[in-house]
Amino acid sequence: MSKTLEILKQLASGDKKALARCITIVENELAGYEDILSSLKFNKHVPVIGFTGPPGAGKSTLINALLAALSKKNKKVGVIAIDPTSPFNFGSLLGDRLRMSEHFSDENIFIRSLATRGSLGGLSAKTIEITDVMRASNFDYIFIETVGVGQSEVEVAGLADTTVLVLAPGFGDEVQTIKSGIMEIGDIFVVNKSDSAGAEGFAKTIEQLVQSKKPSTINYQPSTITWIPPVILASATNKKGTEEIIEKIDEHLIKTHNDKKVFLLTEKAYKLIQNYRMKNLDKKKLQAEIEKEMKKKDFNLYKFVK
Repeated sequence: MSKTLEILKQLASGDKKALARCITIVENELAGYEDILSSLKFNKHVPVIGFTGPPGAGKSTLINALLAALSKKNKKVGVIAIDPTSPFNFGSLLGDRLRMSEHFSDENIFIRSLATRGSLGGLSAKTIEITDVMRASNFDYIFIETVGVGQSEVEVAGLADTTVLVLAPGFGDEVQTIKSGIMEIGDIFVVNKSDSAGAEGFAKTIEQLVQSKKPSTINYQPSTITWIPPVILASATNKKGTEEIIEKIDEHLIKTHNDKKVFLLTEKAYKLIQNYRMKNLDKKKLQAEIEKEMKKKDFNLYKFVK
């Protein structure tokens, strides 16, 4: 326990080596990981910002631009980049997220890639725990970039204080994009690659859709909340819209923080309980048991599962 307290002390001071070590211990469930999690004293006021949207919309490039702007203001940002899992070593396919490589030596920025490990919602099963480890350090913001797998991206809404939905014109059918479930969870909409043809028209379509929805239809917001998600035209490559995005993130955090707190804690608790209950279930053993039981004439899958 003394080792745990020492590493947590280093973590709280902003020691990046201690942070990296804690993340490795928790992610891989090494000895002492439960002590670390149960002893965390994280800053409840550190906001978690989720970035989601379809592949190719430019999420990484946009985050890169935001990191540069925040670092200039001497803001410290921790980034969790959720990457697809390699089928060979179950690690992160994109590794150290090369598109953010210019920030690797920036003292204000810490970037960690996590593998989805089969999670369908764009979030690693360990994302909640890693996020809280980061919140125990001295960051001003935590950014989470999801894989970008479509409708199941709604999971990020249960983890982030503010969800930024990044879209781009020309990526698939407009109607399909609007129909997608991810449209329901955006607190801020960013139409990236705004220098592309049709960007302004696409942004106006999104604006009309957003304004037609009542804030009370979002399950964590009571009818007293009047937040209408803004639609921002941006171009990550030339830094257009960067400052406006940061301003709207801060504005959303101030207006909705208390109302979303219970919702977020409930969602995280549900996910953690789900993970703990499934922890002892070995899929290979399950397959072996099914292979044995299915030979019986009266085999019934539902009785077996129960």
